[in-house]
Amino acid sequence: MVKAKGNARKSREGFVLDNSIVMAWSFEDETDEYADAVLDRLAIARAVVPALWPLEVANALLMGERRKRSTEAETIKWTAILKSLPIVIDGDTNAHAWSDTLTLARGHNLTAYDAAYLELAIRRSLPLATIDGKLKVAAKTVGVALFEVS
Repeated sequence: MVKAKGNARKSREGFVLDNSIVMAWSFEDETDEYADAVLDRLAIARAVVPALWPLEVANALLMGERRKRSTEAETIKWTAILKSLPIVIDGDTNAHAWSDTLTLARGHNLTAYDAAYLELAIRRSLPLATIDGKLKVAAKTVGVALFEVS
């Protein structure tokens, strides 16, 4: 089983940003105080995301349009905002997909997508910002700190 090595170190990257946080920013019915605080922290810290993140965001926003939760104009607005934020896309995500990520997904009953965030947090020794319950439990189990906003 893949485990974190020691505590999450302080880094210029700051934290791994899970898509559950981004969707809370994007959809009014998913508003969350913690997610809002994470957004505020991007004023002083960078986030890192797995390579799948842009597609995951695009798909969620598109599904929001199709389900009449948002409009195309809102999607265009949000993607412009997201592009302006200090979010770094990890270039090594795919190299771990069929090994550590798959192992984490199996071992913690996660989707491969969610396991990619956990794998990234482990590999980069960064805390994880998420509001996904299963991902929080998995992070705690493997020793990944949750990102604190206080």
